[in-house]
Amino acid sequence: MVPVTDGSEQLIRAMQSLEAAFLLGLEGVTEIWLIRHADCYFEMTDHTDPPLSSIGRDQAARLARRLQGVEHAAIYSSPYQRALETAKAIGYDVQVDDRLVEMELEVNDDGSLDLREPQLDVVSRMTAAVDEMIAGHPGERVVAVSHGAAIMSYLSSVLHLEPMQLRMYPYFTSISVVRALGDRRMVGALGDVAHLE
Repeated sequence: MVPVTDGSEQLIRAMQSLEAAFLLGLEGVTEIWLIRHADCYFEMTDHTDPPLSSIGRDQAARLARRLQGVEHAAIYSSPYQRALETAKAIGYDVQVDDRLVEMELEVNDDGSLDLREPQLDVVSRMTAAVDEMIAGHPGERVVAVSHGAAIMSYLSSVLHLEPMQLRMYPYFTSISVVRALGDRRMVGALGDVAHLE
């Protein structure tokens, strides 16, 4: 712990410097809210591109209520139905970006998953999509609805972790925030689901 002396001005400057290092309170910072789609697996009948389940529609409605008072410049979405439905619950002007799709996975007979798309490819396409959003909306907040493994791959990269080192999985409609300024990227939130509680 840093010892605190009488110098409250120094402490204030130190805290402001620390916040600036994490891109808090700086002019021109862009926020990307990466949101995992709502549930589509409960009651699932379509295995190729399932729509939201009844649980998922409720989750998307809760997410939409949470974001009602949150100003955002744009909404982007993966083209998959579950992501598009989640995005459209937030707002109708949704821009589809194919790079926001889930990483290619294969489901085995025992229910385990095999990754079919190299992690570096996932990070590369997610980074390109997010960087384009940042360039198109400098200093604004953008919502991007994507998928669990794709979001985790991107966040691992921002946090300078090796693929699969981030030991968390974003729950349905969870919000993870990335702040950007120039070439700098900082994670501001991971898997926030307060709207579901």
